[in-house]
Amino acid sequence: MEKNQNNNKSKKPLNKAIQLSGAGLQMGLTIYLGFLLGKWLDKTFETAFLKEAITLLAVFLAMYSLIKQANKIND
Repeated sequence: MEKNQNNNKSKKPLNKAIQLSGAGLQMGLTIYLGFLLGKWLDKTFETAFLKEAITLLAVFLAMYSLIKQANKIND
């Protein structure tokens, strides 16, 4: 019985690290997709500000998502 408890304790930090690394990848992908969307919208509507605006919005959304996931992991 003690072996199971020790095994669960040692897996928990590794599980958290895997979840946080996945959250980091998700953050990068969100920002990149926001950049691509803004670039496409700039080209489509012949504007010069949407790429930066949407990329900045994607950064804020990615940070919000990362903070929520980190809080959930630590609970």
